Amino acid sequence: MDKIFCLIPIILVATGWLYFLTRLAPEVELEKETKLQFPGNLQELQDVAKLMSAYYSKNWYYVLVLFSSAYLYKQSFMIPGSVLLNVLGGALFDFTIAFPLVCFLTGVGASCCFLLAKTFGKDFIQKKFPNKITWLQQQVDQNKERLPYYLLFLRLFPMSPNWLINVLSPMAGIPLSLFALTATIGLMPYNFVCVHSGKMLASLKSLDDLFSFSTLVQMAILALVALGPSMLVKKTSFTQQAKHQKVE
Repeated sequence: MDKIFCLIPIILVATGWLYFLTRLAPEVELEKETKLQFPGNLQELQDVAKLMSAYYSKNWYYVLVLFSSAYLYKQSFMIPGSVLLNVLGGALFDFTIAFPLVCFLTGVGASCCFLLAKTFGKDFIQKKFPNKITWLQQQVDQNKERLPYYLLFLRLFPMSPNWLINVLSPMAGIPLSLFALTATIGLMPYNFVCVHSGKMLASLKSLDDLFSFSTLVQMAILALVALGPSMLVKKTSFTQQAKHQKVE
């Protein structure tokens, strides 16, 4: 039996936990009846934010557990829409709580995805993405001496698909500790923008407002800055090798 099917009971247990939490929701009265669900668009996000804010006034601990569980669920099982939860976190909690919380959940959720892919999805992923695995392995080999900087570059670069990095990293031999650290730090600018936007959720007209062209350019510049030390290491290593060969 393919190990990928072993994920089914894990997903069922995690889904059951979320359902159990929804049954524990405090009773609140709102002008508009709102269903507690993963938001799929801006309107649903604004409605869920109002509902959970009402829950927060009744029981902040419940909201913290529910939000964290939902966030890890999405991250672990590669479900799109983490940007919406980042914004929701900013709307629910004070920035000094929301930002470190989201960064922590990002690192833990990505690590869970890493471990699930490594344990249960190895064969499936190798069949599904053989060329991408080969490419990442080559990049890891070429950047061994500066791997932390390269992984930060991948996270900071706004066009990198984070879910794909999560599932391919164990196949490329990237250590979990380094993976978790670079995922947490590298996604901080992205999380900062989302959480900060949560404070202005009611005034947002479109999710496109979160990432303007200037914001994407700034994140791309950060990615290049992260890659800078790695290029310095590469140049130093090349110079040392050249001197060594010259001496010989």
